[in-house]
Amino acid sequence: MPQISTAPPRIPSPVARPDRARPDPAPPPVRWLRELGRLVVPVSCPGCGALDVLWCPACGALLGGPPARVEAAAPRLDRLDGVPVLPVWALAAYTGPMREIVVAWKDRGRTDLDRLVGPPLRSAARAVAVRAAPALDGRPLLVVGAPSTTASRRARGRDHVRVLARATAAGLHDAGLTATVVPALVRRGRGRDQVGLGARARARNLTGSVATRGRPLARAGGARPAVLLVDDVVTTGSTLAAAERALEDAGADVLGALVLAATPPPGAVTKEVRNLLAPPVSLAHERGLA
Repeated sequence: MPQISTAPPRIPSPVARPDRARPDPAPPPVRWLRELGRLVVPVSCPGCGALDVLWCPACGALLGGPPARVEAAAPRLDRLDGVPVLPVWALAAYTGPMREIVVAWKDRGRTDLDRLVGPPLRSAARAVAVRAAPALDGRPLLVVGAPSTTASRRARGRDHVRVLARATAAGLHDAGLTATVVPALVRRGRGRDQVGLGARARARNLTGSVATRGRPLARAGGARPAVLLVDDVVTTGSTLAAAERALEDAGADVLGALVLAATPPPGAVTKEVRNLLAPPVSLAHERGLA
């Protein structure tokens, strides 16, 4: 009969970090102040909790892959008017350490994580630019962030999605496109933040609450602006769908959306986003603009 061990489970030792093995080149006073700051406000990786690093290599690598198409897992993006569903690219699955990173960045004051989320999104935008270029027909591409409620912005102290929008515009510019960040969307009424709401509740919460700022939109994009939406996370797609409707009602061509992370569908077991739908055609053909 096999023996059953009663010993406590072994906890794996932390992975050695080469950055801690190297000597600190800073002058002694700077090192002393840095150590004092760590005692007062300890620094840790938001994804796994590793101490004394802004983020560990493993968690930082979660955003290192190419963007993948995820709109098939967002049911609220489905349309009934014959227009193909909005293409949405994501860099990671919103689960595990990635979820902790996003929550720490946007809701727990970790503005230092701008340097973690910005560069990968800039790189992803360069890839999206190849697909978007044929639909522009000489127009600039407007980068529009998904709107937050006034209460959310006040609680966070800033519009965190604007960080993503600026990184996206920089990546589009790297690829040779004319791209401008435009604050073209606002939230109106008493709609609450989407966190914690189910699919139907998210849709009800956003009904009629997303509107456009017509003057900035027309000033930056002309009579028929081309728009790429940006957000932090896509769950059911309710926010992006409401933004798409508002922009289309204002006369814009919404070509797609780029997000940091996508919530996996119920029952899915995944460590990274999968390329759910990536046909080798341009957005102009996909959205009926060619």
